[in-house]
Amino acid sequence: MIEFFRESLSHALMITGFVFVMMLVIEYLNVFTAGVWQQGLRGSRWKQYLLASFLGATPGCLGAFAVVSLYSHRVVSLGAVVAAMIATSGDESFVMLSMIPRTAVFIFLILLLVGIAAGILTDVLFGKKEAQWTATGHEFKVHEEEVCNCFSRRHIMENWRHCTLARGVLSFTLMLFTFGLLSGQLGPPTWNWVKTTLFLTSGVGLFIVSTVPDHFLEEHLWEHVAKVHVPRVFLWTFGALLLMHLLVDHFHLAGWMQENRLVMLVIACLVGLIPESGPHLIFLTLFTKGAIPFSVLFASSIVQDGHGMLPLLAESRLDFLRIKGINFCVGLMVGLIGYWSGW
Repeated sequence: MIEFFRESLSHALMITGFVFVMMLVIEYLNVFTAGVWQQGLRGSRWKQYLLASFLGATPGCLGAFAVVSLYSHRVVSLGAVVAAMIATSGDESFVMLSMIPRTAVFIFLILLLVGIAAGILTDVLFGKKEAQWTATGHEFKVHEEEVCNCFSRRHIMENWRHCTLARGVLSFTLMLFTFGLLSGQLGPPTWNWVKTTLFLTSGVGLFIVSTVPDHFLEEHLWEHVAKVHVPRVFLWTFGALLLMHLLVDHFHLAGWMQENRLVMLVIACLVGLIPESGPHLIFLTLFTKGAIPFSVLFASSIVQDGHGMLPLLAESRLDFLRIKGINFCVGLMVGLIGYWSGW
């Protein structure tokens, strides 16, 4: 139990740290460019679908986290998040590439296409309702009178001579996060591309916190990101991870699923609703042993999204349920078509 607690805490800190840095970068880009870049994304749904699907298809959960960060600020549409979550396979991507490399690449490509199609259909069917759902004032704040003199050496030195509590806390937190990565307490145990990405993004976050003016730091990074988003992301992520460990290891779900192969398709889709990476590996293992057909593995890959949806669970439970419901329907429909077709 203690090991489960420690592992869940470590993973929650890693996810929260990355989401926090992504939000810092997004806020920074938005103010620095006066919102021009996000308007470009908003003006083209195709760009949103392609970008979201591509980020989702990248191995691991980092791309999915980035799309959720964009959606939490209403830069991309609900359909774009659906596209990303269908395209992503979470941390299982690495295991799939090692166990079934050719099949894994095929799955990733098809997931990307299915994700784009599902994203488009989602916005067509729910576009008007989405405008009502998301009218909650979560957009980026850009003040017309605000000028971000982010690279003035005189201002940077002055800010550190009179360091505010917010700057000190954020800088210290990011340095702790970086130290956790370097010491192996956070992130993957080896220096793969995921850990390298986390290290580089934390460095970018520390640079932003160190150089931006006090007004930007107080209004955007501290009041908006650190005090509003980060606590909710951490608490929901940690709680969900701990709950999933308890369910999987203490209730022996793996054994029960292997004994009910006739309903594995439905079970795979239901298990895919769990915002956790581990359960999907059960279906991957069964597929490699020939116990389940490809359609079951593919349906599971559509519905499950690793840890990608955990930050959205903290932001909006309704949006979390809507997207999960849409992905469940898509996964079940595609899985049934494949099952009846004999694959």
